[in-house]
Amino acid sequence: MTSPRIARGFFGLNSLVVLVGMIIQLVISAGLKGTQFHSPGARIFNVFCYFTVWSNITIGVTTGLLAWRLDRTSEVFRVFRLAGLISITITFVLFHIALAHLQELQGSAKVADTLLHTVSPILAFAGWLAFGPRGMLTPRIVLLSLLFGVTWMVFALIRGPIVDFYAYPFVDPRRTGYFQVAVNAVGIGALWLALGTLARYADRFLPPRTARVAPAEVAP
Repeated sequence: MTSPRIARGFFGLNSLVVLVGMIIQLVISAGLKGTQFHSPGARIFNVFCYFTVWSNITIGVTTGLLAWRLDRTSEVFRVFRLAGLISITITFVLFHIALAHLQELQGSAKVADTLLHTVSPILAFAGWLAFGPRGMLTPRIVLLSLLFGVTWMVFALIRGPIVDFYAYPFVDPRRTGYFQVAVNAVGIGALWLALGTLARYADRFLPPRTARVAPAEVAP
């Protein structure tokens, strides 16, 4: 069994990577010129409308909490822990398959992009494989975690026509129409449930490198 100190240190590193990436990204976005968002506040708010950012914040908070204390087993934490893992995995896959080629970044923008789209997802997945915690996943947790993705999708589709901005091509009905957006949403939802189910079954066989917790426990 791995030392809790090592596990906490690894989770702390993941949380720190997210924090650094987010700070760099927010500073860059606040200073951007020539966008449809004319004030620094509006540009900063727009950063928080990206699925990548939702995913990274969830990972940053949950790994930060695990770095502070490993024995967290409340249902709310378990839902957000799984939602973070699934969403950051989807972020990694979709970005590197469909989005990475859409822009060429340099300097600090490239650093933030790499931290949030590559380093953070790899650390999150590796941290779960290596350190768990185990015994936190049930069918209910998998289903509840899907609300994370549904919430973001609804938010993106409501906000999009109001500000005439969509964060990603696959949620932009101006390009493909609402039917294709719905198909995309269903596909991502199916992928989400498949990843959650896979994680639940894999969790049974992965070694309990850190303390295994009982799903029935309710400690915060």
